Amino acid sequence: MSRFNFGSNKAALFFAMALLPSGIVYSQTKKDTVEKEKKIEEVVLIGYGKQRKEAITGSVASVKGDVVREVPSANVSQALQGRVAGVDIAQTSSKPGAAMQIRIRGTRSLTADNNPLIVLDGIPFPGSITDISPNDIQSMDILKDASATAIYGSRGANGVILITSKTGRKRQKATFSYNTYTGISTVFSKYPMMSSEKFIKLRQDAGMFTQYGLDESNNVNTDWQDLMYKNGIVTNHDIGISGGTEKSSYNFGFSYYNEKSVLPGQGFERFNVRGSLDQDLGSLFRIGMTTNNAYSVNTGSNLGLYNTLSATPIANPYNSDGTLKQRIVMSADTQYVYTREGIKNLGDAWVDKSLAFSSYNNFFGEFKFPWIKGLTFRSNIGLNFKSSNSGQYTGEGIFSSEANTASTATVSNSWMTHWVNENILTYDRTFEGKHKVNVVALQSQEQTNYHASSITALDIPADAFQFYNLGLAEGEVKIDPAKQTYYKKGLRSWMGRVMYDYDSRYMFTATIRGDGSSVLAPGHKWNIYNAFSVGWNIANESFLKDSKYVSTLKLRLGYGETSNQAVSPYQTLGQLSTSPYNFGGDYALGYYTSLLPNSNLGWEFSETWNYGLDFGFFNNRLTGTFEYYKTDTKNLLQYVQLPSTSGADSYLGNVGSTQNKGFELSLNGSIINNSNGFSWDLGFNLYSNKNKITSLASGATRDESNWWFVGHSINSIYDYQYVGLWQQGDPYLQQYEPGGNVGMIKVLYTGGYNADGSPVRAINASDRQIMNADPDFQGGFNTRVAYKNWDLSIVGAFKSGGILISTLYGNSSYLNMMNGRRNNVDVDYWTPENTGAYYPKPGGIESSNNPKYGSTLAYFDASYVKLRTITIGYNFTQGFIKKAGISKLRVYATVTNPFVLYSPYHKQTGMDPETNSYGNENQAVSDVYKSRFLTIGTNTPSLRNYMIGLNLTF
Repeated sequence: MSRFNFGSNKAALFFAMALLPSGIVYSQTKKDTVEKEKKIEEVVLIGYGKQRKEAITGSVASVKGDVVREVPSANVSQALQGRVAGVDIAQTSSKPGAAMQIRIRGTRSLTADNNPLIVLDGIPFPGSITDISPNDIQSMDILKDASATAIYGSRGANGVILITSKTGRKRQKATFSYNTYTGISTVFSKYPMMSSEKFIKLRQDAGMFTQYGLDESNNVNTDWQDLMYKNGIVTNHDIGISGGTEKSSYNFGFSYYNEKSVLPGQGFERFNVRGSLDQDLGSLFRIGMTTNNAYSVNTGSNLGLYNTLSATPIANPYNSDGTLKQRIVMSADTQYVYTREGIKNLGDAWVDKSLAFSSYNNFFGEFKFPWIKGLTFRSNIGLNFKSSNSGQYTGEGIFSSEANTASTATVSNSWMTHWVNENILTYDRTFEGKHKVNVVALQSQEQTNYHASSITALDIPADAFQFYNLGLAEGEVKIDPAKQTYYKKGLRSWMGRVMYDYDSRYMFTATIRGDGSSVLAPGHKWNIYNAFSVGWNIANESFLKDSKYVSTLKLRLGYGETSNQAVSPYQTLGQLSTSPYNFGGDYALGYYTSLLPNSNLGWEFSETWNYGLDFGFFNNRLTGTFEYYKTDTKNLLQYVQLPSTSGADSYLGNVGSTQNKGFELSLNGSIINNSNGFSWDLGFNLYSNKNKITSLASGATRDESNWWFVGHSINSIYDYQYVGLWQQGDPYLQQYEPGGNVGMIKVLYTGGYNADGSPVRAINASDRQIMNADPDFQGGFNTRVAYKNWDLSIVGAFKSGGILISTLYGNSSYLNMMNGRRNNVDVDYWTPENTGAYYPKPGGIESSNNPKYGSTLAYFDASYVKLRTITIGYNFTQGFIKKAGISKLRVYATVTNPFVLYSPYHKQTGMDPETNSYGNENQAVSDVYKSRFLTIGTNTPSLRNYMIGLNLTF
């Protein structure tokens, strides 16, 4: 018996494919029979230059800024979810302003960074993508395969996202724009906790904690979530002005985003200021700059929901005079009362605030050599800075079960500076109208300095001091060495690239790059790698050139080598850690070797093959791309555990290997093209990535402590496999589970059997299974229907197969203990009258206060089909609009996260099937699930937003 299918689930694919047209509406005019419709030459950024989309030989996907803004959000990565094949964007937290996890073509490394490189306006971006306002983005180009990313060297090992800010245009009159939206946020669905009636029955069935606590009564039914949540508010304003003269262009803008969470005191606020200037100095020189600046305020991030969810529904939150209690006494626990009113009334007794300021600036100068046509020299200088200041204060007894718990305050600061200089020589010529040659040579260097510190103090004398003067603390002041950080790291590089295009039919690109990293060992700092790709535009051949049906048909093949040096600096030097101890009557710190030095630490190395087919039919009314790739990664950067006799815990070495392979399909169709004012467009993408570990350190085939196994996915779960519940009359129950009882979880047994059919041993740790958490495939879809001035857009996403970890139902959150000590997730559990239930008998055999094998209850089928946004808009084109000097006026209404169309998890729980926590977050027991896994935990609940917006340009 299982809640999910470990094999493929086809429901999502069936639904998504149903959105595609069964036949393409194609109307052929007389002119079409004479000559083909002229193609619009779309230009795509490829890094250190641009290229016509028709001539691209690597794997590159483009998303325009207007498409990004179709999903109103604080984070541009949220707008990309489900938009690009091969780009998996998952939610790491549902708190306002939280970053998303981005994986381009899967996970390659075990311990090194798997995040893609962000390049903002041509300069590698050292900040967080959350610093960039979606309003500031003109376009995004995503480089996916090694033949495309090799020009960025080691930093591009996990893919590259090129972001171009808005700019003005030469000879453009000054244009003013104002874009805004505002709306309310509501909880998508509450966490499914038991009501008073169900909880009372659970206690009776468990036969435990039947003695009511001081604040409990069987005539009370408290919904603690109703007392906690409130409607949130989302507001965004963006003002811009752009224009240009014969010799220059400019763009300046300001944006403001404010999101107040459904949890009291939690929110995110951001101010962005952008600017760009491009100036010709005569006919040979050109200079310019771009600047992107952000100031953000994050509040209430340390607010969790565990106490809210675990408080028993039969506990009365009010005193006899109607005021809120500060604590409730339950059967075995005393808990602090979390309500929106109570938190609002805390005043100075609680604050959690993080401030961040960042400034990312790019200055360039360009010179055209007058004596060599097509030869240009450009120098880029990037000067970037980010600082943050965080402070938390919790007053005496606040959020504690004890009224006299000492107040605590923490201050944390960080400071990052980053500079980069790139010197680029470009030769771009076309000979005899058919031979297009582009040659780029690059030399660059960059350096990052980072410093962070943190200090904590106890027993602050008055709430008014909060965290602003820890020197007045009357209790311990602690400076944890593990929270003080400093490093300096640098990278030097050179690169050469040649692109050749013959008659728009045959294309070739070759790249060679060398990187030298300061974080690696002497003698191993430099690495040189190569890449090439070829393309054949079959549609431009004579036998297809005049085709009335085939508009685009291009084959691509690419090979590339990349490297990864994304490890912390000074790993080659080893590490000393501290351990406190008593020296006589004094407190002292001792030092021990926790990480051995490695004088041979070098690069993680990947090789990728990419095969692509681009196609377009019926004057490109239907276009698409299919790609297949395979990546082998060797010399993995991995911590190797050492025996205790070595005197150290581990060392970082180049050991092990992984493999990623997969396919991607993208389709876009213009089904109806302005027929009597009616248009209909559809988009669809589908992709699958399969990764596996091909070797581990020292020839080992398994690392059970990290859940890594040769031949299996990096994202493997190592645990028992639920197969049902023990029922009355099941043979050999006591042999399988000594001390076990009917109604408890039955897991898969893999041992042998005696001649009489009895097991040769009891179920033990050797019965744990290796289960792949990765989906079989996933993707997204979008459609836009327009009639005259009205338009309707829908964006959705789907996933099929894989394992979703919901820690609410497992044994790490203590919300499914099945004993009545605290409130329980609302589940259908086993009783003698309900033997067909999925969840075990209350009060049965336990392990760590939870049902034995309770971790298996956390695993669900991860499949879903959901809509991300629905937008309806109206564009004003009436005459009075133009007379007022307005070139664009649009109003629209949007709902985000409106529906889940299919999801086994949603069907059972009513909750959003998307993740909101890392595996070690928001858990009573944090080591059950590995931190690399994304899970559903007791974080800020998933939201649904209702917004109205305005776009105005004049």
